[in-house]
Amino acid sequence: MTLRSVCLIGGSGFVGSHVARQLSARGIHVRIPTRIRERVKDELILLPTVDVQQADIHDPPSLARLVTGVDAVVNLVGVLHDGRGDGFRRNHEELPARIAAACREAGVRRLVHVSALGASADAPSAYLRSKAVGEIAVKNAADRLPATILRPSVIFGRGDSFLTLFAQLARIAPVLPLGGANARFQPIHVEDVARAIVHCLDNRDTIGQTYPLCGPTIYTLHELVRYVCALLQLRRAIVPLPRPLAHLQAFALEHLPGRLMTRDNLRSMQVDNVCGCAFPPVFDFAPAPLETVAPLYLAEQTPRTRYGSFRFRAGR
Repeated sequence: MTLRSVCLIGGSGFVGSHVARQLSARGIHVRIPTRIRERVKDELILLPTVDVQQADIHDPPSLARLVTGVDAVVNLVGVLHDGRGDGFRRNHEELPARIAAACREAGVRRLVHVSALGASADAPSAYLRSKAVGEIAVKNAADRLPATILRPSVIFGRGDSFLTLFAQLARIAPVLPLGGANARFQPIHVEDVARAIVHCLDNRDTIGQTYPLCGPTIYTLHELVRYVCALLQLRRAIVPLPRPLAHLQAFALEHLPGRLMTRDNLRSMQVDNVCGCAFPPVFDFAPAPLETVAPLYLAEQTPRTRYGSFRFRAGR
């Protein structure tokens, strides 16, 4: 189909802003709902084909208006913490079902739903179980709504809440106690996730498919934190915590402002966040290695910084 307009639900967030830029660069009209327009980044509002609208995506009439008249919809909504106990249910379970129903009613011709790697009905965390429920809602609408599901691993890039968080902690703390230190991840660059989303909107071969999205390399959490410290040229003691202490740490952190980690996050890390397969060939590109991107936003690009990165990759 000829793609002229897309509604990005959750488009004002980390991944959505990158998708919006890629779509805008192609001259495609992008509609982005937000609860508070003033909080949207200026560079997003200033994109020539982007229309930021203040709306409540959880309100069915508002959602119906948002998806009416667009060719495609991308659902990027996701929360890491359950909030008052209904965040996962509202955002991961109920909202995808409402989006699918609204798209079918409005005659939207394409839906891309961004889920999470490891989503499963029997996953150890409420986060991953709720993501699985959302996927089912999208699949149940597949008879009348051409849809694709993407399951990215942890996403990195400028403005992320993963590597940047550890960089911030490393700058202020001489010791980094680490719960889930042996958890395995296969991080993927945010630009590559955005590129895959845009590709799905164009390529009918992706309809009805579910794709895992991972970068080229698998790391433990301990290795990632050590890499961040090397980039910042900081000597930090990284202390892996046994499970009981990791659970206690997560319990304490989830009750502090900012909620850096919760017990549910820790349970998610019991499942390896890796693809176990090659990057889907349908996308026709290779994802960027973390080591070629992370230094550009975590540390200054000096010869000494690059030397620290090389030392990490060599295991020294």
